[in-house]
Amino acid sequence: MLRIGFPDNIPKNLLQSFPKNGVEFIPLPDGLDRAVDVEFWIPPMFGWLATPMFPHLRGVKVVQCLLAGVDWITPWLPKDVVLCDGQGIHNIPVAEWVVAAILGTIKRFPELRDRQREEFWDGQLVGDQFRGRDKDENGKPFPYRILGDELATKKVLIVGYGGIGAEVERLLKAFDVEILRVARTAKTGVSAIADLGKLLPEADVVVLLVPLTTETRGLMNADALGRMKSGAMLINAARGPVVDTGALLAELHAKRIHAVLDVTDPEPLPKGHPLWSAPNCFITPHIGGSVAGFAVRGYKFAAEQVRRYLAGEPLHNRVHEAGY
Repeated sequence: MLRIGFPDNIPKNLLQSFPKNGVEFIPLPDGLDRAVDVEFWIPPMFGWLATPMFPHLRGVKVVQCLLAGVDWITPWLPKDVVLCDGQGIHNIPVAEWVVAAILGTIKRFPELRDRQREEFWDGQLVGDQFRGRDKDENGKPFPYRILGDELATKKVLIVGYGGIGAEVERLLKAFDVEILRVARTAKTGVSAIADLGKLLPEADVVVLLVPLTTETRGLMNADALGRMKSGAMLINAARGPVVDTGALLAELHAKRIHAVLDVTDPEPLPKGHPLWSAPNCFITPHIGGSVAGFAVRGYKFAAEQVRRYLAGEPLHNRVHEAGY
């Protein structure tokens, strides 16, 4: 009998796609403080819940994380336990977040939303004219503070070209952009990470989708950020430590680049941190993959993994020592 441990607060309908025979479901509460025998573990989404839970689990052979990033698990998981990640589950929502981040920034939606809160009509002047007038009813010149751009013909550099990167490219096809691709190793149409430095000056948009590993920590340091062209946009949907926060702040305060961050270093970003108020920076609280359909897709994938495990078939998404 395969004992499957899972968070006790998930809706039971998510377990309907699991095999009906040869399994026993073990609901595990947050703050577990007793020993429990579990062979196949689906941990909670948050590291601060999963990390203290693991020492109470006995006999774990497989950990199926439903997140694409497992950098929070690898430091404490024994090497003899098979770890599988959730690659593929998040492709669509994260790719949609990336495209929304690009479009929202290039059309200056964050700044325009700020103006809306001020009830201030921050019009765009064209040839010193605005609706045929260059002054308001009080005789003051109209402000010229916010001017959007167009995405067409821009170069988008995808750093970490995997499933999500391919989905980003598919969604961007409608916008007539040129895609530059970087992955851990080179292949047809994809450059190696070692070529990143020479590609950065070409890109109008740099999208980070790499996992957090020894090699990618601090990948976008002062040198790399300095190679980005003036006015370029950095989109981080990877992990916060992939970007050097201090170096990023320097570039933002110089108003040389724009940044949209779904992840930060530190994270959660504490109140008063300078990133909150940095110019040209828009932040979302690590919600790129958090959509209504995530749990359904995730547990269907976990169910297939259980089926494969019971059948003695190779498991998908096994994580190797490099963190991939």
